[in-house]
Amino acid sequence: MVAQANAARASAVAMPLALTLHGSRILVGAGLLDACGAELREALPRRRLAIISDDTVAPLYAARLRAACDAPAPALFTIPAGEPSKTRKQWSRLTDELLAAGYGRDSAILALGGGVVGDLAGFVAATYLRGIPVVQLPTTLLAMIDAAVGGKTGVDTKAGKNLVGAFHHPVLVVADPRALRTLPLAHLRNGLAEAVKHGVIASPADFVWLASNVASIARESGPADEVAERLVRRNIQIKADVVARDERENGVRKILNFGHTIGHALEAASG
Repeated sequence: MVAQANAARASAVAMPLALTLHGSRILVGAGLLDACGAELREALPRRRLAIISDDTVAPLYAARLRAACDAPAPALFTIPAGEPSKTRKQWSRLTDELLAAGYGRDSAILALGGGVVGDLAGFVAATYLRGIPVVQLPTTLLAMIDAAVGGKTGVDTKAGKNLVGAFHHPVLVVADPRALRTLPLAHLRNGLAEAVKHGVIASPADFVWLASNVASIARESGPADEVAERLVRRNIQIKADVVARDERENGVRKILNFGHTIGHALEAASG
């Protein structure tokens, strides 16, 4: 029954974009959150799954993701939404809860949410029992085109953002642009700033396209499927092209920090 349901959902999903980056398979397609069961089984055979999400995203998408998975349904672990949760304290709590629930080396993490969830859950996966697989299922534009791609994981400290972490590439990234329908407009604009950056550093044509389509993207109801898919696909391709050339940020990957470095400094200075 589960296989039949997943097949039915998959039939409604347009052929997704598929990329491979340092061992990560990256899929982009409308409806994939409801139809990713087969992809999860292929990427994580016989793994015991755990979903890490936050208290905003989980009520919207956790049940749908669990329905896409094989029985038994993955357990759900949540954090409070927002940047203040990206800490060693939350990392410690999540790892303790996984240990208490008996998760072993045959486990894998499904990171369902925005960049905070992706970074924190990825760091949990990178360090839990010396490393278990993680799948990134981003639900914000910024996470889809930045945080979920490239293998950076970590937490913030009083000294600054992302200063404790690890490179830990996901085995799979599932980006469903339809999730942007539930994204608040302010968060959609945050992601658009990242897309602008990509246009500035790598693709004048995409910068022009973005300027021409910004009104149809930055809407309270979210962007239309075809516009959202084009936006997410192209920006993932731009980042993936850079990361493929410099996995550990020893050279050209530093260009992706354009705007980030000063942004982190401003955040630290403003408290």
